Amino acid sequence: MAFIQAPRRMLVATAAVGVLAQVLLDRASWGVSFPLVILATLGALVALGGHEAWERARPNAWLLGPVLVIAGFVAVRDSPWLRTLNVLTASWLMLLLMHFWGGGRVQRLGMGGYPAVVLSSVGRGLAYPRVLAREAMDLASPRKRLPLLMPVLRGLLFALPVLMVFGLLLGGADVAFAAALERVFDVDLGDFVAESLRNVLGGLLCAVAAAGLLGHALRRRSSGEAGDAEEAPSERWLGFTEALVLILTVNALFLAFASFQVQYLFIGDATSPAPGYSYSEYARRGFFELLAVTVMTLGLVMGLARWARRESPTARLLFQVGTSVMVLLTLVIVASAMKRLVMYEDVFGYTRLRIFSHVFMVLLGGVLVWRGVTLWWRPERFAVGAHAAALVAVMGVNVINPDALIVRYSQVPKGPVDTALLRTLSADAVPEVMRLYAGTPHLADALPVEACPELTWPEWSVSRARACAVFGGVLPSPARD
Repeated sequence: MAFIQAPRRMLVATAAVGVLAQVLLDRASWGVSFPLVILATLGALVALGGHEAWERARPNAWLLGPVLVIAGFVAVRDSPWLRTLNVLTASWLMLLLMHFWGGGRVQRLGMGGYPAVVLSSVGRGLAYPRVLAREAMDLASPRKRLPLLMPVLRGLLFALPVLMVFGLLLGGADVAFAAALERVFDVDLGDFVAESLRNVLGGLLCAVAAAGLLGHALRRRSSGEAGDAEEAPSERWLGFTEALVLILTVNALFLAFASFQVQYLFIGDATSPAPGYSYSEYARRGFFELLAVTVMTLGLVMGLARWARRESPTARLLFQVGTSVMVLLTLVIVASAMKRLVMYEDVFGYTRLRIFSHVFMVLLGGVLVWRGVTLWWRPERFAVGAHAAALVAVMGVNVINPDALIVRYSQVPKGPVDTALLRTLSADAVPEVMRLYAGTPHLADALPVEACPELTWPEWSVSRARACAVFGGVLPSPARD
């Protein structure tokens, strides 16, 4: 239900947030600007809602922690991959926070509840800007005063040619005044209009987004919203015998595969490729196949837990044991995929994609372990645990600093220098490059190309500041060209 409490206060707040967002985010790159906009939005939310809204929001206020931490990483890391991941994750959390600001519990959502709530927050938020404009602005009064403005407009029209003539004459009389007039009118009118229009539209768009977020957070809640109660159990249509046969056959297949993987990858000699494969083909193709199996198995366990019937205590015990064994065998598959990725990296080195693949596999393993735990304890809490694991993975990859890791484990000072790779890295890699290459002839070639461009203060980040300090004190400017 679109409802605006104190519409004029909200209009002022959304306009202020919109102007601030346009000024700070209208940059070639984002740095400290993004967390400042997040803080301004949260500050407006707390100020508009007051003590009563805060009391309703307190059970879900823990979401503020990951929102601020992940948004803050935008002002720390320079990698475009990390920046995109951090902005998307912080935006996702902001939409969740807006939905649960007035009530409900985020931990009550099921796996499908999280994307449903985010999409619902976006869709319902679109209704608030129109309602806010209608309730906060009295459009009848300007229409009544419009006839009074017409004489002023006609007077300006008459004054324009007179000002032009007097300006030309006065400019001819004084050289300094003529130079000042030239600077004033030395403007590309087309560029000026386009830039002004872009700024106005950008500020308006940001204000509309702020109105949607704040309006949705401070809405008059309807009964039965997502998160108000625990997710209702679905109808269990799959028979227990059918489910048990499926579990046992899959477990048998996984056990055979896991025994081979343990013998070959973890006990035997995995330093040479399997017959018929090149080294890279065996490691790379095997990784993606095993990744697909892991994701599908996680979905299978979730589906069985949701739809398989198990009325008696014996049936429940057999189901829990069988699915727990499936989870354990899948963890062996995860370990096999990780081992293959390590084998591939030992030969071909690290890249951002391979590091992100590592983090994703660790996340999958953590979610599988949590799925195994919730088979025996609080199964309704699997979704919030998986969501929390994803947030920990996002924070973890920021702490790891992939670009610096690529440099640290490349071992290029002992061999050929892959300057093409190193110079594509972001400012996150510069301190590690300096540590490895200081005093070597490879220093100028190994530093990223544009680690220290001309930046405005909203684009400031910790990595860029450290990189600029390095360039300013060590590397001469001509070497960066």
